[in-house]
Order: sequence, then structure tokens, then C-alpha cells
Amino acid sequence: MASSIYADPVLKPKLDTSFYSLDADELAFFQHLTGIADEEQLKAHIIGVQAKAYEIYGYNCIRRFAFVKLKIARLPGYKEALKLLHERKDPILLDIGCCCAYRRTQIGNDARKAVVDGWPVQNVIASDLRKGFWEYGHELFKSTPENFPAAFVAGDVFDPVMLEPRGAFLASDDIASVSSNATATPSLRSLTSLTPLQGRISAIHASSFFHLFSEERQRALAHRLASLLSPQKGSVIFGQHGSKPQKGFRTEAISKDRVDRARAAGAPVADFAMFCHSPESWRELWVNEVFGGDDGKGAERIRVDAELVQVERKDLLGHTVATEGAKFYVMNWCVTRL
Repeated sequence: MASSIYADPVLKPKLDTSFYSLDADELAFFQHLTGIADEEQLKAHIIGVQAKAYEIYGYNCIRRFAFVKLKIARLPGYKEALKLLHERKDPILLDIGCCCAYRRTQIGNDARKAVVDGWPVQNVIASDLRKGFWEYGHELFKSTPENFPAAFVAGDVFDPVMLEPRGAFLASDDIASVSSNATATPSLRSLTSLTPLQGRISAIHASSFFHLFSEERQRALAHRLASLLSPQKGSVIFGQHGSKPQKGFRTEAISKDRVDRARAAGAPVADFAMFCHSPESWRELWVNEVFGGDDGKGAERIRVDAELVQVERKDLLGHTVATEGAKFYVMNWCVTRL
């Protein structure tokens, strides 16, 4: 990361307040949680926090104010997650990659939206590489760990210290062991890793996360998140990330810095591009590889809903190879245990 233009204060793109916008729902959400009713004062407050966060690392999603968007509430999987509040006792919600360290810039607003919508704050846990951006979330929403006591665990999801490697709970004895130890889940705020939550989380939100990694690492990540998911019927993993109609590399928006590095190294430009699943390959990954098991009965264990959506990305113009006519897509997806 140190060699990226986004870490270089001279090379990283300048902030542009023209990207700032709040729709009616977002405006009401921020006014309610910050206590700032005046729209201009609210804008100044948000821009002030944006500038501080951008100093830590110049993620493009900070620059385009992605952290003010209520992404989670607009995902089909979120509606499925909320149903669990009425079907289970003390369901746990995990927001993984919730801050900027993994290039997510929600700064905790997805977790806060879930709490506003009724999820008990003591049953919400967030995780990311570093805690700094989560702390900026407190500044953004004028909260403290005392009046917004959602748990946070800092760490790398690929580190076995953070999350012990294992797959989904498929075997009947595995599932029985989770059920028999249902009362053994510790207080979320006491956790220093995610391993104690394996097989115990009812809903996992993972947006703008998978597409940060290679195809191989995305496969490994899917297995790791599946290990956290409760085997109970209705448990969900859901999110949104970059996608393509056919799986492959998104070469339409590589930063010019990465293109220069690829050429200097004599490497294919695709080696520096985002790998994107298509809805079809995404379903195959979860059904056949993650939940397929030795018997190949993944389709009996889960349902995978995946929808391709075309999006506008004017923020990519200028500092990447993106052109006005380039097409960009995201995928809204949800994996549900049957």
C-alpha cells in the first residue's frame, strides 16, 4: 500500500466537495444521529471528518463520500437479516470490513443503521484491519463507546490469530456441537478475535470487501466467513461489491499509477486490476465449493441470490484509465442457509 498514489500526499487525488450529496433518507439519518439539523452545518461537519480520514489513507471511496451512503439498507439481504430479529433470541450481526482499512468507508454507519432499525446494539460487532476509522465514526456521529457500545475487533480476517481456519458447519455432529453450546457465546465487547463466534453469527454483512482480493483469496475469504455463520435455517451472509457480466479482471478503471507500475515491471496490466465474479460464478463458488461438502449437496444447504446492477462512476475519471463510455457494475448478493 505504501507505493500507492492513495498513500502519497502529493500524488493522491485532491478532495472534491462536488461529490457530496445526501438523499432524503441519508439526510434524516445523519440529522437524527448527529443532532445537527442545519443542512449546511451538517455538510461542514461531514466534510471536516472526511478530510481527517483522507489524511490517514486517500481511499477513493472517502473522496466520493461513500461513507454517507446507507448501502446496507438498500440491499435485499438486509431485509432477510432483519427478519431474524423476530425469529431468534439474541441474533448476532457482524459488519466485516466496516471501515476504510479494507477500502470500505462506511466508518460504522451500516452497523448504526441496523441499530436504528432495531438490532440490539449489544448484539452488533464490527471488524476491520485497524480501529482508527471506527474511531472517526464516533466523531462523525458525535457518539462515544459508552453511548454506542457496539463491539469492534481489529484484525486481519486471513490471520489465524484473528479467525481460526475452518469451513462452514455442514456435518450433523458439527451442527449439533454449535447448538449444544449456544449459551457459551461470550460478551461481544470482551472478544479479541472472531474465532469464538464460529457457527454463532446470524447475519454477516460484507460489502465492498471481496473485490479487494484475488480470485483465490476471495475463495478463502468465503470459506472463513462461512465458518462464522450459524447453521440455523435463515442465517445470511450478504453484501455488494464490484462485478462483471462475465467473471474476470476489471481493467476499465485501473489507476494510472498501477498501469505505470505494471509496465515498469513488464507485467500484464490485468495483474494490477480488480478481479470480479459474475453472478453465475459467485453462485458456483458458494454452492459448489463453500457449502458443497464431500457430498456435493450445496444446493440443499444454501440459496444464493445475486443481481448485477450497472452503476455510474464519474469519480474514476482523471486518475484512472476510465473513460466516459466505460460500463461499471456491482453485484447485490445474499447467501441464505436452508
